[in-house]
Parts: sequence; structure tokens; C-alpha cells
Amino acid sequence: MKAGQLAVKIAGKDAGKTIVVIDNVDNNFVMIDGQVKRKRCNVMHLEPLEKEIKIKKNASHEDIVNAFKELKIKIEDGTKKRKEGSKEKAAGKVRRDSASKSTDSTNTRATK
Repeated sequence: MKAGQLAVKIAGKDAGKTIVVIDNVDNNFVMIDGQVKRKRCNVMHLEPLEKEIKIKKNASHEDIVNAFKELKIKIEDGTKKRKEGSKEKAAGKVRRDSASKSTDSTNTRATK
């Protein structure tokens, strides 16, 4: 695969996401970027698409974002958004009191 080749990840947690090849590492691995974090990827985990974009080798993430916008491919900003109510759920969590735990004499440590 050469730099600028569009592909889809078919394995791993990023399966189904569109990527672009940034650079060839060796025969089995390439550097990718796009809808995933920039990283090294096995070429066996990629399904090449017919489209290619014109980018230079080791292009910046901003260049990739601009090229994806031209193709109308959405790229998320990468920041995780907190779900509404998650703070309230954590605050309202009920914890067991130590008094509600059973006090069995077999669980106590022997004293010297």
C-alpha cells in the first residue's frame, strides 16, 4: 500500500472506520491516520478502497482532516464526551456500611 491510499479497518477495536495510509513501515505494516488515532497497523487488518487522496508522506493530522472534509468523511475530534448524568450517578451511588457486612468469627484474624 502506498501513501494516500484509503482503506477500512476490518479488525480490532477500530473495525469499520475509514483510514488513510501515511507511510509504509515494512512489508507487513503501515502508518495510518483518519477516523482512528495515528498508529502502526498490519496490512492484513485493512481493506483497501478504490479512492486515493493526494497527501505527502508523513502528512500532519490537520492535512488528513482537510482531505477527509473534501471527501465528506466525518472525523471526530478525539475527545471523549461525558454522558449526561454520569456525575449524578456516581454521587448517588449507594455504598454498604461496614455494619451491614456479616461479622463471622471465622473471618477474623487470630491475635498473638
